[in-house]
Amino acid sequence: MEKEEENDRNKKKQVITIPSYEEVVASSLSKSTPPSLFVPSHSQTQTFSEAFSFLKSSEFYSPPPPPPITTAPSPSSFSRESAPSSTSTSSASAVPAPSSSQNRNAILVSNRQKGNPLLKHIRNVKWIFADVVCDYLLGQSSCALYISLRYHLLHPDYLYYRIRELQKNFKLRVVLCHVDVEDVKKPLLEVTKTALLHECTLLCAWSLEECGRYLETIKVYENKPADIIQGQMDSDYLSRLTHALTTVRHVNKTDVVTLGTTFGSLSHIMGASMEDLARCPGIGERKVKRLWDTFHEPFKRVESSRQPIPETSVQNKPASPDTSIRNNAESSSVNEDKQKDVEDMSKRRKKEPELSVKSALFEAFTKYSNRLGKRNNTSQVEGNGEPEAET
Repeated sequence: MEKEEENDRNKKKQVITIPSYEEVVASSLSKSTPPSLFVPSHSQTQTFSEAFSFLKSSEFYSPPPPPPITTAPSPSSFSRESAPSSTSTSSASAVPAPSSSQNRNAILVSNRQKGNPLLKHIRNVKWIFADVVCDYLLGQSSCALYISLRYHLLHPDYLYYRIRELQKNFKLRVVLCHVDVEDVKKPLLEVTKTALLHECTLLCAWSLEECGRYLETIKVYENKPADIIQGQMDSDYLSRLTHALTTVRHVNKTDVVTLGTTFGSLSHIMGASMEDLARCPGIGERKVKRLWDTFHEPFKRVESSRQPIPETSVQNKPASPDTSIRNNAESSSVNEDKQKDVEDMSKRRKKEPELSVKSALFEAFTKYSNRLGKRNNTSQVEGNGEPEAET
């Protein structure tokens, strides 16, 4: 009986009672609404901070971090960071680019060079003033110092101190010297010594236009290889033949093609006669003479030991009989002296034969044999007491 009563109790506990509609409505009205986070302001004088002041007491509130200590921004960083992120692409493009990108293709000129007339002649490359140590900054590793010889005469130590300021921050250091005095021997020697001792490249210019051209050329060829300024020649035969024959004056490339097709090679051209060269079309007398003289002129010029005696002649004056007799006598005496000199030279050559290694050795051996013969004769005379008959 007890077990049955326990089972009835467990069944009653497992029964789920469903509330009626009236009970649900009554229970919903009896519950209070949860508090909302937003409390509308009932008065117009309440501010935004006062309306939301209750948030600071909630568990989700945390105080903001302290502001970082910032230094004065540079112009380049201000131009990048001051623009808000919500700006459009058009406003972002209106922000000026940094100065490094603008000055990359320009020559940076020192403020010391203000008023220098050289700046008027730098026309093919952009240049701007900047605070640089050198006079002209031509690239990341190249610079130039400008000096005139007239200024060097007034301030001899100027160039030394300017090179000293550069230290070794540049790979290429150019000393651009403007030669503007007549007596250049002493000042140019001093400038050259200073440039060589401090490992600088010296460029001399005789005008301001030439100085400007040097600066423009160095700037233009800043990032280009050295092969561009070197002379390049093709390896084929025609290009080498053209290079050889065009060194002769008045001979052009068309003449080289004509000579090459006619004779076939340079050796045949050099061995051709003047008549054969003149038969080639387009080659006149002047070119033929130039080519012939170039091919047949000796490398060593033989100069005569005696200079010819200039013949003096009296013009527009009748010669008197006395003067004619004197001239004839003088000419005959000069001719006789010449003949005597020639005879004397021939006699001397006969008496004094040309020395050579063979003749010198022959004379030395004959002298040595004579000495040995004399020694033998004296030894025999002392032994016998009587001289032997010489054969």
